[in-house]
Amino acid sequence: MLKSAHNFLGALQRFALPLFVGLAIGLMVLSRIDNPTVVNVRAELVDVLAPVIDVMSRPTAAIENTVSQIEHFIDVYEENAVLRAENERLLHWQSVARQLDAENRQYSALLSTVVEPREAFVTVRIIGMSSGAFVKTAIVNAGRNDGIQVGQAVTSAEGILGRVIEVGSRSARVLLLTDLNSRVPVMVQQSRAPAVLAGDNSDVVSLVFAADGAAIAVGDRLVTSGEGGLLPPGLPVGVVTGREGGVWRVRLFADPARVEYARVLDYALPGLLPAAREAGAAGELW
Repeated sequence: MLKSAHNFLGALQRFALPLFVGLAIGLMVLSRIDNPTVVNVRAELVDVLAPVIDVMSRPTAAIENTVSQIEHFIDVYEENAVLRAENERLLHWQSVARQLDAENRQYSALLSTVVEPREAFVTVRIIGMSSGAFVKTAIVNAGRNDGIQVGQAVTSAEGILGRVIEVGSRSARVLLLTDLNSRVPVMVQQSRAPAVLAGDNSDVVSLVFAADGAAIAVGDRLVTSGEGGLLPPGLPVGVVTGREGGVWRVRLFADPARVEYARVLDYALPGLLPAAREAGAAGELW
């Protein structure tokens, strides 16, 4: 009896693959026939074979899942190796930065350098944008009650957006760098060549009052120079893209249309604006 059952299972295993191949071909042929009787037979046949197909598909799904997990593990291992190397580089540069900061403090003490006013900031949300043909301003949800004052710089994570020109008790208006009335003193980060950034109500602004023969080239990064004391020096502004009609053109780092949250910097030199206050979380910004 056991021998007969064993022979039957052996024969079933030998003919299982050709049987399922034949059934698959048959189903493919039946799928091309639109006769109602054939459709009903096809549906009944699929119902009968569905449990078998489900059982047979489970090992395949398990194998695919295992392969996927192995590939994911390999990817995680490679990413971890890259992150470990990057972390080592960052630790090296952190050590270098700390050493340079210590040396700078020593040199500043020897030279009796006047300390720059400390910076603090208030995080605000841009709740409105005026981008008509003649004005480029933004409205933020913080005002006089939050320590906002006229003249303060407004920045995003990418760079400076503009400066505060009107303040209410709970809101303020920001003049964007692209506005026709915007004028901001800047300098080339590498050569320190000074200039003034002028808006013209377009997405690309211009450099004016640059000295003749100033070391300015395409690709140069611009930062605020701090001239006049109203804006902090060193805020990222944009990059020089070319020269049109004898005027250098600049693409700004910060796009107001894509900024939701910004920071209003509480920065002032003595005699121009009230001294820096504890207006928010103070710390290094860049």
